[in-house]
Order: sequence, then structure tokens, then C-alpha cells
Amino acid sequence: MAYLDTLGRPLRNLRISVTDRCNLRCQYCMPEEEYVWLPREDLLHFEEISQLADVFVELGVDKVRLTGGEPLLRRDLPRLVRLLAAKPGIRDLAMTTNGVLLSEQAQALYEAGLHRVTVSLDTLRPERFKQLTRRDTHARVLEGIEAVGRAGFKGLKLDSVVMRGTNDDELVDLIEYGKRVGAEVRFIEYMDVGGATLWSLDAVLSRTAILERLERHYGPIEPVVEESTAPADRFALSDGILFGIISSTTAPFCRSCDRSRLTADGMWYLCLYAKQGTDLRGPFRRGASKEELKSLIIPTWQQRAERGAEQRLAMANRAPLVQIGELKKDPHLEMHTRGG
Repeated sequence: MAYLDTLGRPLRNLRISVTDRCNLRCQYCMPEEEYVWLPREDLLHFEEISQLADVFVELGVDKVRLTGGEPLLRRDLPRLVRLLAAKPGIRDLAMTTNGVLLSEQAQALYEAGLHRVTVSLDTLRPERFKQLTRRDTHARVLEGIEAVGRAGFKGLKLDSVVMRGTNDDELVDLIEYGKRVGAEVRFIEYMDVGGATLWSLDAVLSRTAILERLERHYGPIEPVVEESTAPADRFALSDGILFGIISSTTAPFCRSCDRSRLTADGMWYLCLYAKQGTDLRGPFRRGASKEELKSLIIPTWQQRAERGAEQRLAMANRAPLVQIGELKKDPHLEMHTRGG
């Protein structure tokens, strides 16, 4: 049975953050050097994540994505992958990573049963990478991308957050790099989510502007017509190469969004922009049965009316979602805590 929210969106797609920590400091997500981290004793153990996943799978979830922070910072992640991959109800098990630690873990993740990998790659220029992330690990990210193919993975995606005046001159370069490594590039509009305290509308390069720039180089670009709840609109170049654009900022896809997010400490959020979540760790650790957890999850989803990105778009004076002081008081507001 599919459980639908108030807009008819099914409960099908769960993003599980396995850690709130990250080894980069990207300016669009974690621009500060120091953060308030979740207490380690609050983090869900792998068996706990697996058991909560069982509850969601029984309610209709069949797509799971592991996120962070940076998920590869979580020790022995392949063990969690094995637990999740063994569940017949999960037909798509993916992971999003910044790629820094991927070259040494790709093979183990593939052998554990992970289906797909998405790597964040905002620039092909080492010095620019250092400016964007405050870390000098660009070469390791490229090594990680190469390791994905060697390990046996198919369907590699590269996610690039595009910021006007920062990396918007690399659109063509990134697509050509994607061709070389056999990856589909997805351009993401700069989003005003929690943690993006430097965000401004002036820095957003819209889907329309991205397409205009690419058409000047490649010629006519055709939209791909498909039935999908994926966040990216896909397009085809004249040579058949596909790429995507995730336009959450200027053309939100809220009305088809079937995603919810489970944080590393067991808070369940119905929207990336949501400021309140549902605590599942507390009831779970107090011994709640599967049925009791379902009785908490089902009505919460059925009452879901979130359209966070649409509501942000309608604002007259749009500014960063959350200020630094508020983030320090509640780390759950950070995007790196609830998973991108």
C-alpha cells in the first residue's frame, strides 16, 4: 500500500544521513570552519538504521540514498551497505559523496552491494577547488571518480553546484569531463538551505541561464521527456549525451517530491527546508515496536503539506534561510546534518 501525503506524493524515497561531519568546508553548505556536532552517543548504530529502514520499506520506501555530511567518514560504511542491500524491498541503493575518500573505499562498497554513486564535483580546477572547499584534496576527488568505474559501478552521476561568478565558466568543461569518465553531469542551482549563510539571489545561475550558455556552445538542446520523480530535469545534446539540471531555486519540483530524510541521530524530516522534524530515535531506543513506529510515521506523512522551495520562491525579499546564530543553537537546521 502506498501512503500519500496531502498532495498525493507517495512515501517512497528515503535519504539516510550517516554522519553530520564533513572533511570539506564548501562555501554553499558549510562555510564556517567550526560547527556544533551531534553527540556521538546519539548517532544511530548500523543495526538501528537497518531496523528503521525495515519499517520504512514496509511502508513503501524502495529507494534509499546514503548521505552525510560526508558518508565515507562513517567508519566501516560497507557493513551498513550490506545490511541495506540484503533487503529485497530496496530496489535502488545509492550514495552521495564528495569523493575525497572514495578511491580507497569504492571496491568494498561495490562488493557490499551499493548500486550507484553520485560524486559532488563543482570545479575541475585545483586552485578553485581549494578556494571553494578550504581543502587541498582535488586530486583525491578525481582519483575517487576514476575508482568508481574500475570497481564496477554503472550510472555514475556528478553533481555540480553552479554559482554565478564562481564556477559558472566551467559548464562545458564539466560536461566534457563527464563524457570522458562515463558520468552524467547534473548542474544544481545554488540553494538557500540551512548552512548556506553566504547565499544571495545574485549568485544563482538559473536553469534558463545554464541552458542558454550550453546552447551557445553545443547548439540546440532537447529536453528528455520521461515520467520520473528524480530532482533533475534531463536534457540531451545533439550527440546524445545527457545532462541534468536541478532547479530547486527558480523552478521547484515540490509537487512531485517523494523524499524524506533521516538524520544520523534519528530525526525524520519531510523537506530539506523544514525547521521541525520527528524524533524516531527516542521511541526506537525506548523499545517501540514496528507497529508503534508505523503509527508515528504514517499520519506524519499523510499530513505532509511541505512545499519548502516553492514557498521560498514566493518570498519578496529572499535571504538565507537561517542565520549563523540560529544554526549554532540547533545543528539539525544544517543541510550537512540532514543530508542534501
